Amino acid sequence: MIYRKRPERPDSQTHPLIGLLLFLISILLLVITAPLGFVYGVLHCLITRGIKGLGEYLLQIAISIDQLGNVLMQHLLNLLWINPGGGYPFGNRDETISSALGRNKRNGTLSAFGRGMDSLLDRIDPNHSLNSIDYYVEPRGQIIEAVCWVCLKEGRILCSRSEGKTRYYIPGGKPEAGESETQALIREIREEMGVRLQAGAIEPLGVFEAQADGHPPGVQVRLSCYQAGYEGTLRPVSEIQELVWLTYRDRKLVAPVDQLIFDFLYQRGTLT
Repeated sequence: MIYRKRPERPDSQTHPLIGLLLFLISILLLVITAPLGFVYGVLHCLITRGIKGLGEYLLQIAISIDQLGNVLMQHLLNLLWINPGGGYPFGNRDETISSALGRNKRNGTLSAFGRGMDSLLDRIDPNHSLNSIDYYVEPRGQIIEAVCWVCLKEGRILCSRSEGKTRYYIPGGKPEAGESETQALIREIREEMGVRLQAGAIEPLGVFEAQADGHPPGVQVRLSCYQAGYEGTLRPVSEIQELVWLTYRDRKLVAPVDQLIFDFLYQRGTLT
């Protein structure tokens, strides 16, 4: 489950010579000021907050170095750690290497080399890359924003299948221009399920992100999930061919992002 903090702003375009000059200046400042700043920082943390403060300070430095490595080694990591068919790219300056590794692991786009590195990290710190995914940073690449209705009944969840599709999906869709998420949800459910959601009872459940089903590797779908009561009789409408009630055992029948929702509900004990 994710909580968006701020969107990533695209890198501004600069003249190559300016980039080279700023790089040289940054290296010079690092060599001159970093040792002094580090020594002062260590002493300051020890005096003001003790060992705990020092540990937090060193962790901040470690994360910053990891972010630098994500930019510095992005081309090599994209070559060696991602499947030839593509995946979530390394190189986001606001993200760590471990976070990008975790996104590719979750999306199933790691190469054999990448899986080996991930396995090595897991031996040191179980689920290291998955736990390192930074949801406060917007991932690079296309993001598909969508909403869905989580309707539970006796430990089962309502899902639908469209004409010509083999996978089932938690019902919902993409907001249109000018629509809020709840407005889009009410419209989509009316158009696909033939029922009207009770607007006053719509409650957010969480936001989930994964590789977009049927899209090239690296394209993410971000699904904002809501729960609500409804009025009317459920029935397939428009392009919807089938409505089913699934359990956790049917997890493999749904899209990757829906599988995350199944996991979340199962852990909460609301999906059997």
